[in-house]
Amino acid sequence: MNLIAKLCPAEDILLARDIPSKARLFDEAARHFEQRHGLPAREVVDSLKTREALGSTGVGNGVAIPHARMAGLQHVVAAFIRLKTPIQFDAPDRKPVSDVLVLLVPAEAMQEHLQVLADIAHLFSDRRFRDQLHLCSAPADVSRIFSDWPPKA
Repeated sequence: MNLIAKLCPAEDILLARDIPSKARLFDEAARHFEQRHGLPAREVVDSLKTREALGSTGVGNGVAIPHARMAGLQHVVAAFIRLKTPIQFDAPDRKPVSDVLVLLVPAEAMQEHLQVLADIAHLFSDRRFRDQLHLCSAPADVSRIFSDWPPKA
């Protein structure tokens, strides 16, 4: 099982979401984190917006990894969100984004934050992984891809 599978179980996978903008995406993610993990939605939105103001978290190939450090958080939490219609995210390749992995990490976890980001960026840079992900229509299927990647030869 790889890191993303540990951080993002099926309950944190939201598919076919009709979200028209980055701001609304942050609102939706914050509501999810509040309901599922008890995090204050306003603080989640503020943290994500503050980080995004430093530079886009769009990484290219239709993927964004918005992330933020949050005071009081005890462990990393994540949510995978697939959008019905891609949105602009100021990604380096200028392509709109449909696959979003939102990460929240404890404020003091600098090294862990960087390692998690690097691992996830590496995973989402794999075209085969993204292609397999797009074939999934249920959270359990996405969870299985997360758990079983890379496939055994």
